[in-house]
Amino acid sequence: MENFKLSLSNVYPFYQRPLKMKARGTLIRRSPLTETSLIVHWCTHEYGIVKTVAKGARRPKSSFAGKLDLFYFCEIEIHPAKNGDLHILKDLQIENARLALRRDYGQTLAASYFIKLIDRIAEPEAAIPEIADLLDRGLDYLDSNDANLKAVGHFEKQLAQFLGILQNGTDPIRSIGDLIGNLPKQRSELIERLR
Repeated sequence: MENFKLSLSNVYPFYQRPLKMKARGTLIRRSPLTETSLIVHWCTHEYGIVKTVAKGARRPKSSFAGKLDLFYFCEIEIHPAKNGDLHILKDLQIENARLALRRDYGQTLAASYFIKLIDRIAEPEAAIPEIADLLDRGLDYLDSNDANLKAVGHFEKQLAQFLGILQNGTDPIRSIGDLIGNLPKQRSELIERLR
């Protein structure tokens, strides 16, 4: 049996695919595509993990200038790809920049760990409203409070519960580790730093 990759192009035949879609989500990764464009990954409530291309985003006078940074929570407008899973980012409005996540390394490390964990667990373009909400709550907490072991443990426990792998008497992170294999490298540094 062939591997089936879920994407919006598989969900909607070309003639039924919407011309544009709106979603709300957190920017979880960005990387250069060309000298002027970026690939931007979002964790959205409506469509799960979505990859978009922000054309011209690296130009000084771009409409995206200053709007595409990690941890930003935005309302985005996407034009779906005709083929594949790299959609076009047309517009965005920042709803929460979460600037306090950058106030010290511990905050940034905890936020990065939460994002890496979600990114490893979530399937691309599969709606995950509970997990997207958990990520938003975790990042919002870190935006107004110092990172601590209790918050990290709560995030991991909630994630294991949403995934249906939380077992009595078992550390939630052990269950998550069994599911995804290697845990994000940020975890060991974060735990050491918070002890």
